[in-house]
Amino acid sequence: MNRKIRWGVLGAAKIATSKVIPAMQRGQWSEVAAIASRDSGRAQEAAARLGLPKFYGSYEELLEDSEIEAIYNPLPNHLHVPWSVNAARAGKHVLCEKPIGLSAAEARELIAARDAAGVKMGEAFMARTHPQWLRAKALVRSGRIGEPRLVSFLFSYFNADPGNVRNIADWGGGALMDIGCYPVTLSRMIFEEEPLRVTGTLERDPNFQTDRLSSAILEFSQGQCVFTCSTQLAYYQRAHILGTRGRIEIEIPVNPPPDQPSRIWVDGVAEELPPCDQFTIQGDLFSRAILEDGPVPVPLEDALCNMKAIDAIFRSAAGGRQESL
Repeated sequence: MNRKIRWGVLGAAKIATSKVIPAMQRGQWSEVAAIASRDSGRAQEAAARLGLPKFYGSYEELLEDSEIEAIYNPLPNHLHVPWSVNAARAGKHVLCEKPIGLSAAEARELIAARDAAGVKMGEAFMARTHPQWLRAKALVRSGRIGEPRLVSFLFSYFNADPGNVRNIADWGGGALMDIGCYPVTLSRMIFEEEPLRVTGTLERDPNFQTDRLSSAILEFSQGQCVFTCSTQLAYYQRAHILGTRGRIEIEIPVNPPPDQPSRIWVDGVAEELPPCDQFTIQGDLFSRAILEDGPVPVPLEDALCNMKAIDAIFRSAAGGRQESL
């Protein structure tokens, strides 16, 4: 491979401009060539600050650019599916931010659009390709901790801004969609199977009506995932994997600093992994999938399974009962 995939970015979301674009610019196979915003001035400012050669004042203009091969979609959750579909119809490959949509039904819409257009499309779960999780998965597979029985996860931050997209119910806001999706996908990765049943409970903000404190139990044939996530608690994140003969603890499971080593503990003994930027890894893996016509890191079939589990947690919390998948 002697060239890079030319990427365009839909919107000037903070995650894109502060994390993903700078990381992809350091990639071996990725080139961010354009950014679009419904506010032309905002797009121009972001392009100038990030050194991007092109900017557009509408998403449509970006999709019409024949030089752009792939689209990164970090728009609010309710816009993930419609604009990913539009991008596919324009012949662009798509890396869409998590969660892939608002429901499993929306994920199926994306699969249909991908297949009709013949493009590659995947979900941006950067943590799944971070070396610390690959190491944890390898340890579990090797039998180092015996048979895996429990994945436990805590993830929280405090955000009470009524204008923030995470606090707008109609836009797919709330703790489960924003950060609860991580323990769902990562426990599925560790157990290498789908949950059979789930039980969920949600506490909703009285003003926003988004879930601000959410807990769930996912029952697998081998064990359980137990997690709590919140948009209105002190910042914290930690993950544990317990087996019949050992345990793994992941210090910062979702967004470890890219300029510092990441650490996991195996039976209390620390393993230190070299610094890396998981957004660089994610972008390059997707670009290589395009260049080599290979599988994307987190395909839509996996995204569909994740949304099925999330849908079931919402149903369980609403109905006060366990839900089967």
